Amino acid sequence: MEIAFLFVLSYFLGACPFGYWIGKIFYHEDIRTAGSGNIGTTNTFRVLGVKAGSAVMVLDVLKGTLAASLPHIFGISMGIWTNPFIIGLAAIIGHMFSIWIGFKGGKAVATTAGVLLAYDPHVFVLAVIVFAGFIFLTSMVSVGSIVAFLAVDAYSLFNHDWFLFTIAAVLTVFIIYKHRTNIVRIIHGNENQTPFGLVYWLRKNK
Repeated sequence: MEIAFLFVLSYFLGACPFGYWIGKIFYHEDIRTAGSGNIGTTNTFRVLGVKAGSAVMVLDVLKGTLAASLPHIFGISMGIWTNPFIIGLAAIIGHMFSIWIGFKGGKAVATTAGVLLAYDPHVFVLAVIVFAGFIFLTSMVSVGSIVAFLAVDAYSLFNHDWFLFTIAAVLTVFIIYKHRTNIVRIIHGNENQTPFGLVYWLRKNK
Protein backbone atom coordinates (compact mmCIF):
# COMPACT_ATOMS: atom_id res chain seq x y z
CA MET A 1 0.00 0.00 0.00
CA GLU A 2 2.84 2.40 0.79
CA ILE A 3 4.45 1.83 -2.61
CA ALA A 4 1.09 2.25 -4.35
CA PHE A 5 0.54 5.51 -2.47
CA LEU A 6 3.96 6.82 -3.55
CA PHE A 7 3.34 5.90 -7.17
CA VAL A 8 -0.09 7.52 -7.26
CA LEU A 9 1.13 10.69 -5.58
CA SER A 10 4.14 10.82 -7.89
CA TYR A 11 1.88 10.45 -10.93
CA PHE A 12 -0.39 13.29 -9.83
CA LEU A 13 2.60 15.53 -9.18
CA GLY A 14 4.01 14.78 -12.62
CA ALA A 15 0.60 15.26 -14.22
CA CYS A 16 0.44 18.92 -13.17
CA PRO A 17 0.43 20.67 -16.59
CA PHE A 18 2.13 23.90 -15.56
CA GLY A 19 2.54 25.11 -19.14
CA TYR A 20 -1.18 24.76 -19.75
CA TRP A 21 -2.17 26.26 -16.38
CA ILE A 22 0.14 29.26 -16.64
CA GLY A 23 -1.05 29.93 -20.17
CA LYS A 24 -4.73 29.79 -19.21
CA ILE A 25 -4.49 31.67 -15.90
CA PHE A 26 -2.00 34.43 -16.69
CA TYR A 27 -2.14 34.77 -20.48
CA HIS A 28 -5.68 33.50 -21.26
CA GLU A 29 -4.21 31.30 -23.95
CA ASP A 30 -4.19 27.55 -24.47
CA ILE A 31 -0.65 26.71 -25.58
CA ARG A 32 -1.94 23.38 -26.89
CA THR A 33 -3.42 25.31 -29.80
CA ALA A 34 -0.29 27.32 -30.61
CA GLY A 35 3.25 26.57 -31.71
CA SER A 36 4.00 22.88 -31.50
CA GLY A 37 0.98 22.30 -29.25
CA ASN A 38 3.26 20.95 -26.53
CA ILE A 39 2.69 21.93 -22.87
CA GLY A 40 6.38 21.88 -21.99
CA THR A 41 9.12 24.44 -21.60
CA THR A 42 10.13 24.93 -25.24
CA ASN A 43 6.64 25.64 -26.55
CA THR A 44 5.89 27.85 -23.57
CA PHE A 45 8.98 29.92 -24.36
CA ARG A 46 7.92 30.09 -27.99
CA VAL A 47 4.28 31.00 -27.39
CA LEU A 48 4.20 32.87 -24.07
CA GLY A 49 7.71 34.27 -23.73
CA VAL A 50 10.76 34.05 -21.50
CA LYS A 51 9.05 34.62 -18.14
CA ALA A 52 6.41 31.95 -18.67
CA GLY A 53 8.90 29.54 -20.23
CA SER A 54 11.35 29.96 -17.36
CA ALA A 55 8.61 29.41 -14.80
CA VAL A 56 7.42 26.24 -16.53
CA MET A 57 10.97 24.90 -16.81
CA VAL A 58 11.64 25.40 -13.10
CA LEU A 59 8.26 23.99 -12.04
CA ASP A 60 8.57 20.94 -14.29
CA VAL A 61 12.05 20.19 -12.96
CA LEU A 62 10.93 20.69 -9.36
CA LYS A 63 7.89 18.44 -9.68
CA GLY A 64 10.16 15.66 -10.93
CA THR A 65 12.58 16.18 -8.05
CA LEU A 66 9.76 16.34 -5.49
CA ALA A 67 8.12 13.21 -6.85
CA ALA A 68 11.40 11.27 -6.84
CA SER A 69 12.06 12.42 -3.26
CA LEU A 70 8.74 11.16 -1.88
CA PRO A 71 10.24 7.99 -0.29
CA HIS A 72 12.70 10.15 1.62
CA ILE A 73 10.05 12.72 2.56
CA PHE A 74 7.73 10.06 3.98
CA GLY A 75 10.53 7.96 5.44
CA ILE A 76 9.62 4.88 3.40
CA SER A 77 12.42 2.50 2.46
CA MET A 78 11.64 -0.72 0.62
CA GLY A 79 14.73 -1.45 -1.42
CA ILE A 80 14.66 -0.85 -5.15
CA TRP A 81 10.94 -0.02 -5.08
CA THR A 82 11.64 3.24 -3.29
CA ASN A 83 14.58 4.17 -5.49
CA PRO A 84 14.09 7.80 -6.60
CA PHE A 85 14.07 6.85 -10.26
CA ILE A 86 11.48 4.10 -9.79
CA ILE A 87 9.08 6.41 -7.97
CA GLY A 88 9.99 9.29 -10.28
CA LEU A 89 8.98 7.24 -13.32
CA ALA A 90 5.36 7.73 -12.29
CA ALA A 91 5.87 11.51 -12.47
CA ILE A 92 7.43 11.21 -15.92
CA ILE A 93 4.44 9.15 -17.08
CA GLY A 94 2.15 11.70 -15.45
CA HIS A 95 3.72 14.52 -17.45
CA MET A 96 3.41 12.60 -20.71
CA PHE A 97 -0.14 11.45 -20.01
CA SER A 98 -1.72 14.02 -17.70
CA ILE A 99 -5.10 13.19 -16.23
CA TRP A 100 -5.86 16.93 -16.08
CA ILE A 101 -5.78 17.41 -19.87
CA GLY A 102 -7.24 14.21 -21.26
CA PHE A 103 -4.19 12.01 -20.72
CA LYS A 104 -2.09 14.08 -23.09
CA GLY A 105 1.05 15.97 -22.18
CA GLY A 106 4.59 16.88 -23.04
CA LYS A 107 7.89 15.17 -23.75
CA ALA A 108 8.92 15.15 -20.07
CA VAL A 109 12.50 16.30 -20.64
CA ALA A 110 12.47 18.80 -17.75
CA THR A 111 10.55 16.42 -15.46
CA THR A 112 13.04 13.63 -16.19
CA ALA A 113 15.86 16.06 -15.40
CA GLY A 114 14.20 16.73 -12.05
CA VAL A 115 14.04 13.01 -11.28
CA LEU A 116 17.68 12.69 -12.28
CA LEU A 117 18.54 15.52 -9.88
CA ALA A 118 17.03 13.53 -7.00
CA TYR A 119 18.78 10.33 -8.12
CA ASP A 120 22.27 11.75 -8.71
CA PRO A 121 23.03 15.50 -8.83
CA HIS A 122 26.34 14.85 -10.59
CA VAL A 123 24.63 13.15 -13.53
CA PHE A 124 22.05 15.94 -13.55
CA VAL A 125 24.82 18.52 -13.96
CA LEU A 126 26.36 16.48 -16.78
CA ALA A 127 23.00 16.25 -18.56
CA VAL A 128 22.39 19.99 -18.21
CA ILE A 129 25.85 20.84 -19.58
CA VAL A 130 25.39 18.54 -22.58
CA PHE A 131 21.84 19.81 -23.13
CA ALA A 132 22.87 23.47 -23.04
CA GLY A 133 26.02 22.84 -25.07
CA PHE A 134 24.24 21.16 -27.95
CA ILE A 135 21.51 23.79 -27.99
CA PHE A 136 24.26 26.40 -28.31
CA LEU A 137 25.97 24.44 -31.10
CA THR A 138 22.85 23.53 -33.09
CA SER A 139 20.22 26.11 -32.02
CA MET A 140 17.81 23.18 -31.64
CA VAL A 141 16.28 22.12 -28.33
CA SER A 142 15.33 18.73 -29.77
CA VAL A 143 18.99 17.91 -30.50
CA GLY A 144 20.04 19.01 -27.02
CA SER A 145 17.35 16.87 -25.42
CA ILE A 146 18.16 13.69 -27.35
CA VAL A 147 21.95 14.01 -26.96
CA ALA A 148 21.59 14.74 -23.22
CA PHE A 149 19.72 11.45 -22.77
CA LEU A 150 22.35 9.62 -24.79
CA ALA A 151 25.03 11.21 -22.59
CA VAL A 152 23.33 9.84 -19.47
CA ASP A 153 23.24 6.40 -21.13
CA ALA A 154 26.96 6.61 -21.89
CA TYR A 155 27.82 7.89 -18.39
CA SER A 156 25.87 5.14 -16.64
CA LEU A 157 27.37 2.48 -18.92
CA PHE A 158 30.91 3.75 -18.36
CA ASN A 159 30.37 3.80 -14.58
CA HIS A 160 28.65 0.41 -14.53
CA ASP A 161 25.48 1.87 -13.04
CA TRP A 162 23.30 -0.79 -14.61
CA PHE A 163 20.14 0.39 -12.87
CA LEU A 164 20.47 3.92 -14.26
CA PHE A 165 21.55 2.59 -17.64
CA THR A 166 18.45 0.39 -17.93
CA ILE A 167 16.06 3.16 -16.91
CA ALA A 168 17.85 5.78 -19.02
CA ALA A 169 17.92 3.52 -22.08
CA VAL A 170 14.17 2.95 -21.88
CA LEU A 171 13.54 6.67 -21.39
CA THR A 172 15.84 7.47 -24.32
CA VAL A 173 13.69 5.30 -26.58
CA PHE A 174 10.58 7.16 -25.38
CA ILE A 175 12.24 10.55 -25.85
CA ILE A 176 13.35 9.70 -29.38
CA TYR A 177 9.81 8.51 -30.14
CA LYS A 178 8.30 11.70 -28.71
CA HIS A 179 10.74 13.70 -30.87
CA ARG A 180 10.05 11.71 -34.03
CA THR A 181 8.50 14.69 -35.85
CA ASN A 182 11.43 16.86 -34.76
CA ILE A 183 13.85 14.28 -36.18
CA VAL A 184 12.03 14.35 -39.52
CA ARG A 185 12.29 18.15 -39.57
CA ILE A 186 15.99 17.98 -38.69
CA ILE A 187 16.61 15.61 -41.61
CA HIS A 188 14.77 17.98 -43.96
CA GLY A 189 16.52 21.03 -42.53
CA ASN A 190 13.44 22.84 -41.24
CA GLU A 191 13.49 22.13 -37.52
CA ASN A 192 12.44 24.99 -35.23
CA GLN A 193 15.44 26.97 -33.99
CA THR A 194 16.13 28.91 -30.84
CA PRO A 195 16.82 32.65 -31.38
CA PHE A 196 20.45 32.09 -30.37
CA GLY A 197 23.28 29.64 -30.90
CA LEU A 198 25.85 29.06 -33.63
CA VAL A 199 23.53 27.74 -36.34
CA TYR A 200 21.02 30.54 -35.76
CA TRP A 201 23.72 33.23 -35.89
CA LEU A 202 25.36 31.74 -38.99
CA ARG A 203 22.06 31.60 -40.88
CA LYS A 204 21.12 35.08 -39.75
CA ASN A 205 24.42 36.54 -40.99
CA LYS A 206 24.33 34.87 -44.41
